[in-house]
Amino acid sequence: MGKENTTSWTEFLLVGLQHQKSPSIFLSVVLFLFFIALAGNSLLLFLIRTDPGLQTPMYFFLSQLAFMDLCQVLSIVPQMTVNFATRRYGISFYGCVVQIFVTLVLGGAECLILATMSYDRYVAICRPLQYPVLMRRKICYILSVGVWFWSSVQALTCSLYVLPLPYCKPNVINHYMCDYPALVQLSCSDTSAFEKTTYLGDFLAFLIPLLVILASYVAILLQISRTHASERGHKALGTCLSHLCVVGLFYIADISTYMTPVSSYSAEKSMTNTLFTTVVPAVMNPFIYSLRNRDVLMALRKLSAKYNSANKLIGK
Repeated sequence: MGKENTTSWTEFLLVGLQHQKSPSIFLSVVLFLFFIALAGNSLLLFLIRTDPGLQTPMYFFLSQLAFMDLCQVLSIVPQMTVNFATRRYGISFYGCVVQIFVTLVLGGAECLILATMSYDRYVAICRPLQYPVLMRRKICYILSVGVWFWSSVQALTCSLYVLPLPYCKPNVINHYMCDYPALVQLSCSDTSAFEKTTYLGDFLAFLIPLLVILASYVAILLQISRTHASERGHKALGTCLSHLCVVGLFYIADISTYMTPVSSYSAEKSMTNTLFTTVVPAVMNPFIYSLRNRDVLMALRKLSAKYNSANKLIGK
C-alpha cells in the first residue's frame, strides 16, 4: 500500500462492549467479579503483610500473585467502565501502548510466578530438609526480580514495536481494551518477520514455565503416592488438583490469544479469553491458593478477633 494512504492515529476507539448482545448485563457481571477480586486479593495482601505466621516463601510468592491479579483487573475494568458510562470509547495512542505494556508484563509475570510457586511446593513436599536452604529469603528475592525483569523485557519489546507502525485501517478496535494482536492487525506494514519472532518468544515463554509446573506437580503426586493414603497426602493432592485447574484455565486462554497468528485473530474469542486470563483468575486465586489454607484462615480469625475487641473497647 502506498505511503500516502498511511497515517499515525492519535486515538483508538474500543468498541468491544458495543458489540455485546447485552452490554449492561455483561459489564454488571464483570464489575461484580471485579469487586470480588479487589476484596479477595487486597485482604490476602493485608494478611500476608501483617501476620507473622505468613512470612514464609510460599506466602511471599502468593503476595506477588495477588498483587499481579489486582493490577490486572485495575488496568482493564475501570477504563472499560468509564468508557461505557460516558459513551466515550476513545483511548489515546500512547495510553493504548501503555495498556498493552502493562497487560503483557502482568500476563508474562503470572506465567512465571505460577511456575515459581509450583517449584516452591515441589521443594517443600519432596525436599523438606533442604527447603530452608533452597528457598531462603535471598533466593526468593532473586526469583521475584527475575520474574518481573524477564516479563518486562518481553512486554517492552512488543510495546516499542507498535510505536512507529503506520496504520492505514480505521482506528477501531473491536475489544474493550487495547489488545496487542488487534493493534498490529490495523497496521498496513509487513509485520510477518516480527510476528514469527514474537511467536517463537511467546512459545518459549509459555512452554518453559508450563514444563516446570507439570514436572513439579508430577513429582509431588509421585511423592504423595509413596506416602500412602494419609490425611495430609489427600489434602496435598486436592490442593495440587485445584492449582492445576487454575493453571490449565489460565494457560489455555493465554495460548489461545497470543499463540495464534495475527492474521487469524478473532476479537470475539480474544474478549472471552481476556476474561479467563485476567478477571476470572483474579477472583479464583485467593480462594484456591490461599483462603482454603489453614494458616490464612487462622490469620483471618485473628484479624477478626482484633476487630471485634476494638469494637468492644470503642463501645465501652
